[in-house]
Amino acid sequence: MDAEPARETAPIPMRNLVFVVTEDWFFASHFLPMARAAIAMGLAVTVVTRVRAHRAVIEATGARVVPLEAERASLNPMAAGYAAGQLAGILKALNADIVHCIALRSILVGGTAAAMAGIPARVYALTGLGLVGARTDRIGRAARLGLRALIRGPLASGRTRFLFENPDDALALGLDPSEHSVTVIGGAGVDGDAFAPQPLLPMPPLKVAVVARMLWSKGIDVAVEATRLARGRGAAVELALFGAPDPSNRRSIDAATLRDWSRDGVAWHGPTADVAAVWADQHVACLPSRGGEGLPRSLLEAAACGRALVTTNVPGCRSLVRDGIEGLLVPPGDAPALADALVRLSGDPALVAGLGAAARTRIATGGFTESAVTDQVCAVWRALLDA
Repeated sequence: MDAEPARETAPIPMRNLVFVVTEDWFFASHFLPMARAAIAMGLAVTVVTRVRAHRAVIEATGARVVPLEAERASLNPMAAGYAAGQLAGILKALNADIVHCIALRSILVGGTAAAMAGIPARVYALTGLGLVGARTDRIGRAARLGLRALIRGPLASGRTRFLFENPDDALALGLDPSEHSVTVIGGAGVDGDAFAPQPLLPMPPLKVAVVARMLWSKGIDVAVEATRLARGRGAAVELALFGAPDPSNRRSIDAATLRDWSRDGVAWHGPTADVAAVWADQHVACLPSRGGEGLPRSLLEAAACGRALVTTNVPGCRSLVRDGIEGLLVPPGDAPALADALVRLSGDPALVAGLGAAARTRIATGGFTESAVTDQVCAVWRALLDA
């Protein structure tokens, strides 16, 4: 009896995941582990972004980079509509199975483009609400209502999933953090091996650092004023500022102001390529944010390095830091309260060490590692592909 001829089996086409993010530097600094995890799942990964200096590091993960010019600071609806039209064409050409939009503007543009291209599987990753979340006046409330109506209305599909870095942002958009469509993750996660504890330097002085973009919204001015108030009360406190101005952000602090602040125990060092080395030389990580955060990476990295955290009682920051456990929480915009916290820490080396040790434990056990975050995100992708 003749053997039955072998059947030809068509290869299973690779599924396509497309990240949409406004800036290549933002993807390179926060989301390379996600790209690697997606590729390890067998997905073809493309990053659509404004390309400047970070294309090579993104492509080194195995992802493809497609340029899209779209100013993240622009509020011009015509410009946003033009970018969405361009992006819809790109998504169709890539035959995208999932569109993963990172940060608010990318969600608005990318969600519109995905709807235009007829792609229902969408992930909207909110990395903070920015000024929309920070404002407590009527304009801020109206903006949040409008955003809620868009993201949960015309930009949503039956297969849209939401990633939040803190539960407060989900609630602000009228979403229950326990809903199946919502996942709260530990920010971008942190590599606990790359950011490992080092012995604390002797005190005094109490060495405090802010590692962030030099923005008014980050409360850099509040940290400077609080340091001067603490020193005026006789506390041995030194403040180091690490980060660059962000000219495309209207809340950027200019270099001349930062240089003028660099006196009387305050020093601006500019950007750093070795954040772990910064924390090896500091006792305390400070981020006096005025709000709008997702879950600040600078706090995650400092906590992984076993450093005490001093930050404000705003969404995102308070998701990581529990007052009196991993650090101290103060009201936003309150330099005297921040000065009180610095004075307290400057006189209590045991408290500084204890808060730092608890912060390291929080990272390891609280779902804030890169592996924990990527596992959660991969589960969202798998569920969308299996739907």
